[in-house]
Amino acid sequence: MFDPNTLIAAIARSGDRAAFAALFDHFAPRVKGLLMRGGTPAELAEEVAQEALLAVWRKAALFDPSKASASTWIATIARNLRIDIARRETRSRLSQVYEILDEERPERPDETLSGAERDVRVRAAMTQLSPDQYRVVELAFLEGFSHQDVAHRLAIPLGTVKSRLRLALSHLRGKLEDLR
Repeated sequence: MFDPNTLIAAIARSGDRAAFAALFDHFAPRVKGLLMRGGTPAELAEEVAQEALLAVWRKAALFDPSKASASTWIATIARNLRIDIARRETRSRLSQVYEILDEERPERPDETLSGAERDVRVRAAMTQLSPDQYRVVELAFLEGFSHQDVAHRLAIPLGTVKSRLRLALSHLRGKLEDLR
């Protein structure tokens, strides 16, 4: 009888390749189908399914059958990978749009600020943020922490971090509109 919990335990315990092969053969087509039903193209769905099952191989020791079934755990890994890919694709598209807009903007040397002048203006605008907004922007953008790390460091919910960042960036955009 097929027992994915036992197979994952064998993978975690000793890197059992036969257990992984059985798990892969069982779940790869199911994960691919799940992704395709969600609108993912077939080739990408197959790639994500393979990546998800490789993650199962690497993270087998983290699986806790008391928290979720094996199929739910594997589907969650696949879903998260698909979300990560979608985010990267979105960033790539935005970068292309910004490059196009930048090319279309006529050069006006008399209105262009130097990098140092721009930095001074941005820092001045940041001083007008609330202390909470300033700290979140400082940690996320100047010190490079992830939103999750900022939430942990400040002991506030992740949603609060995102809200403060959104409000702060909106405020900064308004103050710095003439820099564009």
